[in-house]
Amino acid sequence: MKRLVWLVAALLIALLVPMLVGGGEMWARVQRFPLSLLLVMLGMIVLCWGLNSVRLRLLLGEHRERIGGLKSMGVVMSTEFAMCATPGGSGGPLTLMALLARNGVRPAHGSAVFAMDQLSDLLFFLCALLGILFYALFQNLSQRLEWMLALSAVSLFGGLLCCGFVARYHRRLILVGARLLRHLRVRSTTRRRWGRKILHFLAAFTDTLKLPRQTLCQVFGLTCLHWALRYSVLYLALKGLGADLQWAWSFLIQMLSLSAGQFSLLPGGAGAAELTSAALLAPMVGKSTAAAAILIWRAVTYYFYLLAGGPVFFMVVGRPLIKKLIRLRQA
Repeated sequence: MKRLVWLVAALLIALLVPMLVGGGEMWARVQRFPLSLLLVMLGMIVLCWGLNSVRLRLLLGEHRERIGGLKSMGVVMSTEFAMCATPGGSGGPLTLMALLARNGVRPAHGSAVFAMDQLSDLLFFLCALLGILFYALFQNLSQRLEWMLALSAVSLFGGLLCCGFVARYHRRLILVGARLLRHLRVRSTTRRRWGRKILHFLAAFTDTLKLPRQTLCQVFGLTCLHWALRYSVLYLALKGLGADLQWAWSFLIQMLSLSAGQFSLLPGGAGAAELTSAALLAPMVGKSTAAAAILIWRAVTYYFYLLAGGPVFFMVVGRPLIKKLIRLRQA
């Protein structure tokens, strides 16, 4: 019950930010937004779910036959609903691993699939940012856009370096973690159990990396198509409102806003994402247009995930598994 109240409060905060920024004029602009374009944007999200379900089955490798196309679509929608409904998206990986385990995929392999999925996302954003940096060399940028590019580059390269550091020194990190747990007087049985889980995960992640090169290229291609579609929603919202902003800058605004939302630890970044995007977008297109675009963008990429994914989540996951997920989070 407390989690539901927390989610409702976050949604109210998220709605309040555009209202305060745009005022009464925002609603007039939203009402004039083309319905046909809104339906196209919702269709893009459904297509994103389909792309992610294919990507999931590819990453499962020899286990893909255990999860059919329709079932994988349900797993993807349930996982993304959990990510939107929990602080920092913490419920997403737990939901994915639990649903895969229900279909005979070991938790270690499920966590490896999720890690590979996140690594593919990081590689896409790095490539996209390099493309935008190259494009920006031929543009006369404002100080605000230069700051956005610099911040994005630092955050992405920092994330990539952290991944490389963990991969290179994972054995030493495991030993340091074991010493720390021993210093904290954690029982030896608990330390050994977590040590086995980490080693199983590393073995499963190595197996995932050994998938055929063609499969890995297909996964990355689907990743690029998914994020290109999803990150075009704000651009289309601005176009529908009559604003002229290049796709590259709308991409940067979304990336920074959603990153701020993740760091806020609110469900789906509600409130923080709207506030950050309003601060970045309002000087470019005006307050009322920015507020209307943000409301439409979040309605398609956040509220729709909750409304459409919620029933699927409760139908696929079921009450016993929900209780198990809650116990896992509390452990």
